Amino acid sequence: MGLGVPAFPLTIVTHVLGVVATVLVLVWVINFRGGLAWEDENKQLIFNIHPFLIVFGLIVHGGEAIISYKALPLKKEVKKVVHLGLHGAALALGIIGIYTAFKYHNESGIANLYSLHSWLGIGVIVLYGIQWIYGFVIFFYPGGTPDVRRFSLPWHALFGLFVFVLAVGTATLGFLEKLTFEESSGLDKYGSEALLVNFTAIITILFGVFVVLSALADAPAAADDYEAI
Repeated sequence: MGLGVPAFPLTIVTHVLGVVATVLVLVWVINFRGGLAWEDENKQLIFNIHPFLIVFGLIVHGGEAIISYKALPLKKEVKKVVHLGLHGAALALGIIGIYTAFKYHNESGIANLYSLHSWLGIGVIVLYGIQWIYGFVIFFYPGGTPDVRRFSLPWHALFGLFVFVLAVGTATLGFLEKLTFEESSGLDKYGSEALLVNFTAIITILFGVFVVLSALADAPAAADDYEAI
């Protein structure tokens, strides 16, 4: 399925939005939330790792993996390795990001898994892991038969986009949840931090939109060996 428009300019916009989203979340956690730390008396610094790794790791790396077949002027086998590697990095960073949320809760005496955001987050990382393992086994090593690969390809692509969109939605819900908590504790609803968090969420959503558009757009003419998202 193609949109009738070339993918390349859409992938450029996607790259830019990914960089902007990463920079904005770093500005938020460093300038407004005090920075990042694995161990600290200020447990907020531990939590700050969570939004950074989810945005930069799971979402940006995952989005770049999805569009790698459309964005990179490389041979199919090379793009397959890039695609697999970026998704693997996204999964690993996402797992660490989720772990830091549990670590922050446990060390702060806060209950775990009480919100819709946390439920969806666990669901996303489990589905992402299943998708990555299935893709590795069927399309990389040991590899399925031609018939199995042919049957699996459209479902692999569709399921991958579904999990990615769910991840973006869950992250957006996380921005909302965190901002609501802070505003209930006195944060200015129209202050610079609140505006930054909302703007970061919007950029993250736009990144997700352009990832999907890039995945559905027409591959470059030289990329007639395009196989999978």
